[in-house]
Amino acid sequence: MTPSNTGTGRSGAGDTAVLAELQRLRESIDNIDAAVVHMLAERFKCTQQVGHLKAEHQLPPADPDREAQQIARLRTLAESAHLDPAFAEKLLNFIVAEVIRHHERIAEEVVAAEDTTAGVSRATG
Repeated sequence: MTPSNTGTGRSGAGDTAVLAELQRLRESIDNIDAAVVHMLAERFKCTQQVGHLKAEHQLPPADPDREAQQIARLRTLAESAHLDPAFAEKLLNFIVAEVIRHHERIAEEVVAAEDTTAGVSRATG
């Protein structure tokens, strides 16, 4: 790595130690990023099941009361973890918007499947 790649623009005897520490920290960040992706995948597996359950029982894709509870809970968790609560709220809002989009798509698929089944029943009945 050249001095310009370190972000400092300086070189010296400490470069090797600094670069080694930078590499160690970046490897930790990469591992954490991988864990975050896997945790999000698990979360979305659960929310897909929720979406199917809601669609099968004609429940709305969004649940504003639940979302408000989750935001409050996440803000509290963020504060105790020394993470900006506003950032945590923005992240949850982004995730929830995607979940609602998935739930709407699942509901449309369930309705379409029911329409297809009903059409077959009428045609054969």
